[in-house]
Amino acid sequence: MRTRHDAEDGRCRGAPAFAANLQSAIATCASVLAAVGFGLVPIFAKNLTDAGIAAQAVAFYRYLLVAIVLLPFLSIGQGMRSATLWGVLCGAAMGIGWTGYVKAVESAPVSTVGILYMTYPMFTLAIAWLLFRQQPGFRSIVAALTVLTAAVVATTPALTGNERISALLIALTAPVTFGFAINVLANKLSSIPPLSRIASVALGAVLGLLPLIVSLEAERLLPASPADWWMIVGIAVVTALIPQLLYVISAPRIGAAKSAMAGSMELPTMLLVGWLAFGEPIGPTQLVAAAMLLTAVAITPNRRLEPE
Repeated sequence: MRTRHDAEDGRCRGAPAFAANLQSAIATCASVLAAVGFGLVPIFAKNLTDAGIAAQAVAFYRYLLVAIVLLPFLSIGQGMRSATLWGVLCGAAMGIGWTGYVKAVESAPVSTVGILYMTYPMFTLAIAWLLFRQQPGFRSIVAALTVLTAAVVATTPALTGNERISALLIALTAPVTFGFAINVLANKLSSIPPLSRIASVALGAVLGLLPLIVSLEAERLLPASPADWWMIVGIAVVTALIPQLLYVISAPRIGAAKSAMAGSMELPTMLLVGWLAFGEPIGPTQLVAAAMLLTAVAITPNRRLEPE
C-alpha cells in the first residue's frame, strides 16, 4: 500500500525527469529551426544574384555579420592559437566552397543544388579516412553509397547543356568543403569553446573571400536598392547567425544522432523553397533522391570523432 510519503517521493523524482524531457524537446525544436534556417538560404541567395550581386559577395555578406558579432569570443590565448588557426583555415575553405553553392543556384534548380549540398556526409567520411585515418564502418559505407546514388538520381535529369553541368560541378565545392570543415571541427577544434569555434570559422570565411571581392565592380558588390540590403541582412541573420547559435546551444543537449536527424530537415526545406518561392516542381526524381538521403542519415552510426 502506497503511503503519502511514497507519493510525494514519486512526484519529486518525476519532476527532474519531466524537466529533462522538456529541455530535450526544446533543444530538438531549436535544432529543427536551425536546419530550417540553413535551408532558407536559396531565397536570399537567388534574389541577390538575380539583382546582380556576385556570388562571392553574397557569401561574404553571409559570414561577415557572424564574424563581427562573435569576434569577442575568438580564442587567442596560449594553448588555443593552433585550434583557432585551424578554425580560420576551415572557414576560408567553407567560404570559398559556399560561393560555388550560390553560383550554382543562379542557373540550376534549387532542389537539385540542395540535394547535391546534402551529399556532404559522403565527403565527410572520405576526408576522415584520407586525412585523419578514421576507417569507416560497414553502415557508414552503405550510407555513403546511398548518398552517391541519390546525387546521381537527382542530377541526371538536370544535365541539359554545358552551363548547367558546370554549375552542378561547381555546386559540389560546398559539400566537399563542408565535409572538410566537419572533420576539422571534430578533430582540431574541441579544445576551444563552441562560440569560439563559430567565430574562428566565420573570420576565416571572411578572410578567405576578401581577395575574391576586392576586384569586383561596385554594382556587383553593393546592392542598388533598400530591398536588396534587407536581403543581405536576412541571409546573415536568418540563415547564418541565428541558426548557428541555435545549433551550438542545442546539439550538445540532444547528442549527435538526434542532431543529425533534426538537421536533415534542411533538405525538405530547400525542396519547399524551390517549389513555393521559385515555382520549381517537386517531381518523383527529387522525392526519391530526398528519401534516399534521409535514409542515409538514419542509418549512419552515431560515432564520435575523437580529437587528435
